[in-house]
Amino acid sequence: MGLQFKEIVVKKEISIKELHGKILAVDAMNLLYQFLTTIRAPDGSPLTDKNGKVTSHLIGLFYRTTSLMGSGLKLAFVFDGKAPEIKQKTWEKRTQIKAEASLKLKEAAEAENIEDMRKYASRTAILTPEMKEEAKKLLHALGLPVIPAPSEGEAQTAYMVKSGRAYASVSQDYDNLIFGCPLLIRNLSLEGKRKKAGKFAYETVKPEMLLLSEVLSNLKLDIDQLIVLAILVGTDYNPGGVKGIGPKKGLKLLHQHGHGFEKIFAEVEWSKHYPELSWKEIFDTIKHIPVTDDYKLDWNKVDEKEVLKLLVEEHGFSEERVKERLEKLKSSSTQFGQKGLGSFW
Repeated sequence: MGLQFKEIVVKKEISIKELHGKILAVDAMNLLYQFLTTIRAPDGSPLTDKNGKVTSHLIGLFYRTTSLMGSGLKLAFVFDGKAPEIKQKTWEKRTQIKAEASLKLKEAAEAENIEDMRKYASRTAILTPEMKEEAKKLLHALGLPVIPAPSEGEAQTAYMVKSGRAYASVSQDYDNLIFGCPLLIRNLSLEGKRKKAGKFAYETVKPEMLLLSEVLSNLKLDIDQLIVLAILVGTDYNPGGVKGIGPKKGLKLLHQHGHGFEKIFAEVEWSKHYPELSWKEIFDTIKHIPVTDDYKLDWNKVDEKEVLKLLVEEHGFSEERVKERLEKLKSSSTQFGQKGLGSFW
C-alpha cells in the first residue's frame, strides 16, 4: 500500500552512477507488484505466454535487473515471510477492493470501454505463490542473493542497511522509513521513465535518495513520532488511517503534543475509528518486527542455460532478445573489470 508521505519528506535526485558497486537490498514484493500493475496490454490485461500464464512480472524483473547489474549495482532481493497477525484485516480489505475492481472491469469489458478496462485491470493484480517462485528461480539463475525475511521484507531490507550489510534499501514505498531504514532509494531505473498504472502513458522519473536523518530533522520528529504519524495517516496495519487526518495535520498534532501519544489518539478519537484495534499494537508491531542475520550475500555466475530454460522454453520469450540482453550484461561486466561484477560470468 505504502505510506502517504510524498508531500512531507525531503528527497534528493541521484544518478545511477552514484550507486555503482553498492550493495542494494531490494524489496522484491514491492518491485514485482510494480511490474504486474504496469506491464500490461493496451486493454489493461497482463501479458501472458501461449499457455495463458502471466509473464508481466518476469519481463520486468529480467530486463530491469540485468540493466541495473550491467551498471555495476549489486542487488540482493528480499522476499516477505510471515506477515504480522494484524495484517489480516488489510488482506481482507485488499481482497474486497480487488473484487470490486473485477466487477467494474467486467462491466468495462462488456461496454468495450478500453480506458476503464486499463484503469480497473491493474487493480486486480495478484502476485501468486507460483509467480514468486518463478521470480526467485530467475534471480537465482542470474546469480543474485535471494533472502527470505522472517516477516515484512521492507523491515528486513531496513535492518540490512542499519547493520551495514547493504548501502540502501530499494522500494517505491516510504514504509522502510518507519522501520528505521537509514537510506532509501526510490525510482531505481535506467530508463528515466515509467509506465503509469492503469494508463497507457509514461511519466519521467529519476532515482531518488531519502536519508532518514534528514527526513526526521526536516519534520522535527524522532523515529517514534514518525511511526505515530504513519499510524495516523494509515499503514498496512490500519489502511486509510484516521479519517480526516493527513500528513500535514498529523504533523501539527505531533508538534503540539510531542510524545503525548495518548493525548493525540484520544483527540482524533482513535477508538471510534478502530474499536477493535489498539494503536499501541500497531506501534509495537512496527517497532519490534522480526528481522534476521541468518542470510548470505553471495553473488554467483549467471547460469545462462537456466535463464533460457525459464524464460524461453517455459514462457516463450524471444530467445534472440534474451541472449542479446545476456551478452550485453556480459560485455558490461567485462568492461567494469571489477571484483564482484566480473564474477557474474
